[in-house]
Amino acid sequence: MAFVVTQLCKDCVDTACVAVCPVDCFYQPTEITEGTPNMLLISPDECIDCAVCEPECPWEAIYPEEDVPDVFADDIALNEQCDSKRDGYELAEVKEQETPSAEAIAQNKAKYGL
Repeated sequence: MAFVVTQLCKDCVDTACVAVCPVDCFYQPTEITEGTPNMLLISPDECIDCAVCEPECPWEAIYPEEDVPDVFADDIALNEQCDSKRDGYELAEVKEQETPSAEAIAQNKAKYGL
């Protein structure tokens, strides 16, 4: 069982989680499309379930697979794509970013009914 990045990361792409990952299991699509949105993904084949990424995500977009909210159920398969279609993904790199405000986080969650 792996951790899953959900649509809460879409277009936010904060890499604080990437910075703490001990196994470099975060990927990004090489081309942004409807099927491969601008977000980070966790390779379920590489994730070691250490859970260090979950509290580091300022957008609160990372969940253990068994706790993924129903609204994000399709994101489990989306994360699996970085393993099954590896040629369309690249290893995510840490980038300096400003921490989002509590209001921005709440607005992002509200888009999904959370």
